[in-house]
Amino acid sequence: MKINAFADVSLRALLVLAAAPDGELVTTQSIADAVGTPYNHVSKAMAKLRTLGMIDVERGRNGGSRLSTAGRTATVGQLLRQLDTRLDPADCMATGRTCPLITECRLRAALARAREAFYRELDGIEIASLPTARQMAPVFEAIGMRPGL
Repeated sequence: MKINAFADVSLRALLVLAAAPDGELVTTQSIADAVGTPYNHVSKAMAKLRTLGMIDVERGRNGGSRLSTAGRTATVGQLLRQLDTRLDPADCMATGRTCPLITECRLRAALARAREAFYRELDGIEIASLPTARQMAPVFEAIGMRPGL
């Protein structure tokens, strides 16, 4: 199973926020620098994470983002379900055409069950539990912060 690039960036951003010292605000630019992803991509991910209630945002000169209470307890499976924009796991209904085998296809249903099993396996992993001090120390050092782990 493969997650899309948007979900990947979103998870990376949440890992940075989960490792930040409690209550400390982290700018979107700092997150982009930390995860090695263009600012525009991270900005879109942050907007979606805010909409989902995963992060709290404070605007202004000293503003930034922090993991919300819901974000601290969210699981990887929950988040990926919310970020998965593919309605069809096998692209059976590609733009402008439909697979002629779709009416009796058992493969499509099996792929949908496999995707749900993938998410279910990730339901036991809280996002906030993923980052470690050893993993995040060089990341935070690169952006001039100290991890809060």
